[in-house]
Amino acid sequence: MTVTLDMTTKIMDTTVETEALSGLSLEKRRKSLKAAAVGNVLEWYDWTIYGTLTTYLAANFFQKADPTSALLSTLAIFAGGFIARPLGGLVFGRIADKSGRKLTLLITMLMLAGASLGIALLPTYESIGAWASLGLFIMRLIQGFAHGGESGVSYVYIAEIAPNKKRGLWTSSVYVSVIIGVMLATGVAALLTGVLAPEQMQNWGWRIGFGLGALLGVYVLFLRRQAHETDAFESIQKAENDTAVVEPITKTKILKMSLLVIVLNAAMNVWYYTWIAFAPAMVIAQYKMDPNGAFIASLLAQACTIIFLPIFGMLSDRFGRRPMVITFALLVAVMGMPITSILTSQPWTLFAAQSLALLVWTVGVGHYPALMAELIPARVRAVGVSILTSLAIGIFGGTAPYLMSWVQSINAGWMFSAYQTVLAVITIIAALMMKETKGIDLKAKS
Repeated sequence: MTVTLDMTTKIMDTTVETEALSGLSLEKRRKSLKAAAVGNVLEWYDWTIYGTLTTYLAANFFQKADPTSALLSTLAIFAGGFIARPLGGLVFGRIADKSGRKLTLLITMLMLAGASLGIALLPTYESIGAWASLGLFIMRLIQGFAHGGESGVSYVYIAEIAPNKKRGLWTSSVYVSVIIGVMLATGVAALLTGVLAPEQMQNWGWRIGFGLGALLGVYVLFLRRQAHETDAFESIQKAENDTAVVEPITKTKILKMSLLVIVLNAAMNVWYYTWIAFAPAMVIAQYKMDPNGAFIASLLAQACTIIFLPIFGMLSDRFGRRPMVITFALLVAVMGMPITSILTSQPWTLFAAQSLALLVWTVGVGHYPALMAELIPARVRAVGVSILTSLAIGIFGGTAPYLMSWVQSINAGWMFSAYQTVLAVITIIAALMMKETKGIDLKAKS
C-alpha cells in the first residue's frame, strides 16, 4: 500500500517542474499528499469493509429466520449511515474553513478508527437481541458523521496543495488511495474466507476485518500529525483580516452551485456503490457465487483500475473537466445493462463485469476532487464540498445497494438499469451547462 502511494507521489513530482510553486516546498507538499492519501485508504477501507462483509453482519445482527429480510435490514443500516454525512460535512467543513484542513482530518480519522473498533467489539443479536442492531446503527452513524467531513475536506486539501495546471493529476491520487482502501478491504475478506472455515467466518472471523481498520488508524494519525496546512487556507485567513469588502455569495448562486454539484454526483455515486463497494456482496447474495471466488475476482478487477486513474486525471488537465464528465455519463447510459447481463454464478463473470464498470468509473473520478474544489468559492470551499457531496452520496449512493437488491428480489432488475440511464442523461445536461474550471486559481478571493 505504502509503495503504491510513494510511486504515485513520485509521478506527481515530475509534473511540478513545469510550474513554479509558491508557499509550501515540494517536500512538504509530498509529505502532506502522502498523509492525506494514506488517510483516504483507511477511510475507504472502513467504509467498504461493511459492504464487503454485509452477509456476515446480516447473520449476526438480525434474526436469521429470513435471510433476505436480514440482508435488506443490513443494507438499510448502511444507507442510514449516510444520514449523518451531511451533518458531518457541515460541522467538519466549518471547522476546516475556520481552523484548518489538517485539524479536521485528524479528528475525522480518530472517529473513523474508533467506530470500526466499535463494530468489531459489538455483541451479536443472539446475545443482546435488538440492541445489537441498534449498536450497529449507532456505529454507522458515527462513521457517517466522520466520513461526511473526511471525504470533502480531503478533496479540498489535496486540490489546494496541487499545482493549478496539474490539479487533475494530483487529485487522482485521492481515488488511487480509495481503490487501495477498497482492495485492502476486499483482500482481507478474501484472505479470511480462504483461511477460515465458513462457521468460523460466520461466528467471529468477520470481526478481524473491522479490528484491522482500527489498527491502521493509529498509523494514519501519526502521518497526519506531520502534514502541513495549505496555502489556500492561509490566504483565506489573511483575507478575513483584510479591510477590503468581499462580495457576498448570493442565494441564487448558492442554489445553482448546490444543484450542479449534487446532479454531477448522482450517476457517479450510484455507479460506485453498485459496482465497487457492494459488487462482491451482491453476487454472493443474488447469484449464489462462492464468497472466496467473488472476493478474489473483485480484487483482481480493482487492481487493474489503479493505472487508469492518473491517466484520466492528466487528460482532464489537458482537455478539461467537462469532456470527461460527459464521456463518463455517456458510458453509464450505454453500458449499464450490458455489464449486468455478464454476471452469473461464476467468479470470472464478476471479474469481467467489474473490470468494465471500473474502467467507466475512472473516466469520471480521475479528476473528480479537483472539479468539486473548483466549483466552490474559496471561503466556503471545505464546508460546501463536504455538505454537497455528502448529500449527493446519501441520496444516490447510500440507497443504491438497497434499491438494486430490492428490484432483483422482485425480478425487475431492468428498473435499476433504467434508473442509472436517467441519472446519466441528467449528468450530461448539467455538464453541458457548467463552465470549464480546469486550471483556475483556488487561492483567488471569491
